[in-house]
Amino acid sequence: MTRRILVTAALPYANGHIHLGHLVEYIQTDIWVRFQRSRGNRALYICADDTHGTAIMIRARQEGRTPEAVIDDMSVAHQNDFAEFQIRFDNYGSTHSEENRKLCHQVWASIRQANLVVERDVTQHFDVKEGTFLADRFVKGTCPKCKSENQYGDSCEKCGATYSATDLINPVSTLSGQPPELRTAKHLFVQVEQLHGFLSNWTAAEGNLQPEIANYLKGHFLSEALRDWDVSRPAPYFGFEIPDAPGNFWYVWFDAPIGYIASTQQWCEKNGEKLDDWWRSDETEVRHFIGKDIVYFHTLFWPAMLKTAGFSLPRRVQVHGFLTVNGEKMSKRKGTFVLARTYLDHLDPAYLRYFYAAKLGTRPDDIDLNLGELVAKVNSDIVGKVVNLASRSARFVRDSGLSQEYPADDGLFEAAKNAGDEIADAYENADYARAMRAIMALADRANEYVDKTEPWKLKKDPAQARALQDVCTVILNLYRQLVVYLAPVLPQLAEDSAKLLNTKLDSWSAASTPLVGSPVSEFSHLMQRVDPKKVEALIEASKAGEAQDETATDGGECLQAEPLAPECTFDDFSKVDLRVARVVKAEAVPKADKLLQLTLSLGGGLEKTVFAGIKAAYAPEDLVGRDVVLVANLAPRKMKFGVSEGMVVAAGPGGKEVFLLSPDSGAKPGQRVH
Repeated sequence: MTRRILVTAALPYANGHIHLGHLVEYIQTDIWVRFQRSRGNRALYICADDTHGTAIMIRARQEGRTPEAVIDDMSVAHQNDFAEFQIRFDNYGSTHSEENRKLCHQVWASIRQANLVVERDVTQHFDVKEGTFLADRFVKGTCPKCKSENQYGDSCEKCGATYSATDLINPVSTLSGQPPELRTAKHLFVQVEQLHGFLSNWTAAEGNLQPEIANYLKGHFLSEALRDWDVSRPAPYFGFEIPDAPGNFWYVWFDAPIGYIASTQQWCEKNGEKLDDWWRSDETEVRHFIGKDIVYFHTLFWPAMLKTAGFSLPRRVQVHGFLTVNGEKMSKRKGTFVLARTYLDHLDPAYLRYFYAAKLGTRPDDIDLNLGELVAKVNSDIVGKVVNLASRSARFVRDSGLSQEYPADDGLFEAAKNAGDEIADAYENADYARAMRAIMALADRANEYVDKTEPWKLKKDPAQARALQDVCTVILNLYRQLVVYLAPVLPQLAEDSAKLLNTKLDSWSAASTPLVGSPVSEFSHLMQRVDPKKVEALIEASKAGEAQDETATDGGECLQAEPLAPECTFDDFSKVDLRVARVVKAEAVPKADKLLQLTLSLGGGLEKTVFAGIKAAYAPEDLVGRDVVLVANLAPRKMKFGVSEGMVVAAGPGGKEVFLLSPDSGAKPGQRVH
């Protein structure tokens, strides 16, 4: 019976690029979906960008852009990286979509109707300079337990203690570098404890979770009353405003998982299907693949939300561990914090797909990307054992093609066919490491057959032409079986091999019936060996921060367009008084194509009005609250629209290419720029 399966990977946050740690999850999920499709099941792979929260808001402000512009650019970058790693989504959405907004309203109404919401005062750190409340990760200070410095606001990396951010000693905002204030605001909470019994049963039900995860939840959370879940944040906040609580926004972890449903809704609208068939149907299996750092949200809060709103519960939440590189946490200094784009500039994505598959088992254990092991494993297994079968036989039957009948092969094809059930079971249970071991054992037997029959020697004797064709037919059929079993992991190899053998390799059943009488195309390299020099180049590029800075290297064009001005003396320069100023008001100037009128505060009640020709590059509302550099002692200039009392410092040729200069975090209005 064909299964209907909806599969998700956790939504990548739109505040940064994809790196090799992220790819563990998206590759793992892609492999599982491809396997299900090869078995004839209907599987949708749904994802989206997670776009809301303080981090996006602050980044947009610092870059002088809207949050929408930031998340739109990052969505394009994310999807390009995924596509080049052969990760194929049926729909890739955004949590900042109208579909998600409507579904959030719907889920919230159900939670309200169930009387699960309470309101409480919450005291938090508030960054006066940035004008925002600070999540725990945006506050650092001295641990109240062991007195270690530079610790985050929720836990100490030195002693392992957990605490409230308000307990930190000498707290500092990581956004501005300034000591924050304590302020109190109303927050909305969901009383998850009322669903304790349901959650205890769901997390303990066989198949829903890995045993390690179920035991962890039972021991750490479900053994006592569940704490209420804070689901709101006061303005300013980039997200969806709560309809019955104006000035408050849903916390990112409320609307992010609802994004799974919203992205499915988009797919349904494009394909003429009903959302309820995928999210309110016992016939659909919902499966989530996530990292162990977000277990709490996906196995307690999320099922509680789904249950209350009447959506289908996950049949499985598959949890994986973290990635280390060469036995250590990823490090920019050592070149082991590798962005997906940097990797793609140097190495074949198939290498990483296979290496991850060979490491991923059923448990949520961390996996280590040892780069030397990657080189050895890919070269030995895929190039040396699998691809080598085709390279040692396909050329010999380029003219004759495969035999019309399948020859005797000492039972090798039948044995590989029978092994398909074991390999399929391993894939089904996300035990890819077991699947890869079984496939390589078959490859070893196939290579033993090659060594025994020595087709290169048969080629030298024209009288052995029929024997050569039969031997190569066996070898290429054994190769074909291996590629069918590897296709979920190595889709490009499967595609290229299908062209070589002039047959389809997208169905698991192809491994059960020999291919005979088929023409064989001209052989070309199916996969190159991993070059250790390219791995070294990858590490060096990561050390240098290659692909992390999106700006192009300047080849001197800017200097050519606008050469350096004549020398001035130090005394000349010292006459210019540059000051940090904060934009408190910005508005378009009527009947002026280029000008914005800015009201700038230098602190102490001193304000200046400046007319700046930046209208094409900046929307007025995006400038309010931003710090700029002001030429503060410029003689006032009377203009048609009023008096300009200074000049803001910017770079660029003009028009839309204007870039306001901003002081680093920690600078205050009124400070002189030296």
